[in-house]
Amino acid sequence: MGIQENGNGGVLKYKRMDSDGMEEDVAVLCEEKRNDMSSRKYVLVCAIFASLNSVLLGYDVGVMSGAIIFIQQDLNISEVQEEVLVGILSIVSLLGSLAGGRTSDAIGRKWTMAFAAIVFQSGALIMSLAPDFKVLMIGRFLAGIGIGFGVMIAPVYIAEISPTVARGSFTSFPEIFINLGILLGYVSNYAFSGLSPHINWRVMLGVGILPSVFIGIALFVIPESPRWLVMKNRIDEARLVLLKTNENANEVEERLAEIQQAAGHVNAEKYEEKAVWRELLNPSPGVRRMLITGCGIQCFQQVTGIDATVYYSPTIFKDAGIKGNTQLLAATVAVGFTKTIFILIAILLIDKVGRKPLLYVSTIGMTTCLFGLGLTLSLLGNGSVGIKLAILCVCGNVAFFSVGIGPICWVLTSEIFPLRLRAQASALGAVGSRVSSGVVAMSFLSVSRMITVGGTFFVFAAISALSVAFVHKCVPETKGKSLEEIEMMFQNDRPQQGGELELEDVKHLMQTQ
Repeated sequence: MGIQENGNGGVLKYKRMDSDGMEEDVAVLCEEKRNDMSSRKYVLVCAIFASLNSVLLGYDVGVMSGAIIFIQQDLNISEVQEEVLVGILSIVSLLGSLAGGRTSDAIGRKWTMAFAAIVFQSGALIMSLAPDFKVLMIGRFLAGIGIGFGVMIAPVYIAEISPTVARGSFTSFPEIFINLGILLGYVSNYAFSGLSPHINWRVMLGVGILPSVFIGIALFVIPESPRWLVMKNRIDEARLVLLKTNENANEVEERLAEIQQAAGHVNAEKYEEKAVWRELLNPSPGVRRMLITGCGIQCFQQVTGIDATVYYSPTIFKDAGIKGNTQLLAATVAVGFTKTIFILIAILLIDKVGRKPLLYVSTIGMTTCLFGLGLTLSLLGNGSVGIKLAILCVCGNVAFFSVGIGPICWVLTSEIFPLRLRAQASALGAVGSRVSSGVVAMSFLSVSRMITVGGTFFVFAAISALSVAFVHKCVPETKGKSLEEIEMMFQNDRPQQGGELELEDVKHLMQTQ
């Protein structure tokens, strides 16, 4: 049997030929296509379940922006206590991120995610029942530890189970779920704002416990990372996982050999934790370039002020002229919808146009919106035009963030480091992100009081402009490359060679969009 294309392209017809061997080839092709779809669906399910911890982080960020208004009324906390309550979660989460690398290397990626969920849920329960500020801070501390584990391990796990051609999209899932959580937090604020101030914020925080049910189910569905299994010399188990997640069964042994070679420089049973940190603290030129790229993009993701925009959006809109808590919380829902929609757009584009074009569009767009927001709050506040422009600039900022640097920073951090360093180096990147987030969240109100809210966003705009230069200089294109190929690219003298993107390419991307 032979194969013919019809005029429409892609639809196949068959005609009888003398050779029976062609029939077997067609059967093999059909079987491979079925396996292809099956493995993609399986990895998709794994990525979704692995990303559920990210809903917890997003929900906390979104819900706290509104809950803090009623906590302030109910517990009579000061402005400084408000800053500490909001920002301490990001600072404390660095402890979870630092411990997450070692924990995931010891007990596995899968069970580290389970541990993260348990710790977070404990903190959320304590916060919802807290009678005073001290107990509230204890719950916040536990929630931060859980979030630190979760944000570090989910991208690493997804990158290690995903096929090369779809790794960018799948590794972006945690950012999708963070945005979904933020949106749910905003909706929760609006839905429960009508209750009494003593009850509403407790209900808002308590609803965050619900995702634990789905995380428990996930543990019975998702497999362990095949790369972690190879590190632990559990080769047969790794092969079984690769057979489920790989698109072509014939390539499983080849992929397994590549992973073994990557892990072979260090036998997991003999390679001590001290050796990992020694290499990270005294890196080779290639590892140094990886650290600059990974930790740098994580820090720029936060110091451009995204958490200030999300946590304090009611404050921003109040400064623009919106009156009343209900109206303020309704405006934040629009921000949440925008953030969620544009992260979905990023998922569709990240493996088609690449990481670097989206980073250019994202950082340039954010710089423009942050500068516009500074001008609006400084010159046009307390008027209908100022309110509309403020909402437009905030929504534009979160849109450009979500279409580029938001998801891509986690993708890059999870894919640029070699297997022997991946968990610990990703933990370092997550630490940079959380510390930057905490500093911004804990200082926003104080800085705004000194230089005004509009002046603060001028500062964010200047930092965002620096992020454009950082992307141009330090971030290579990793689209379509295996994790092992990316490692070799950084080990060369010029890691950007072959992946450098000129700014003119961004114009083409903007036109195609």
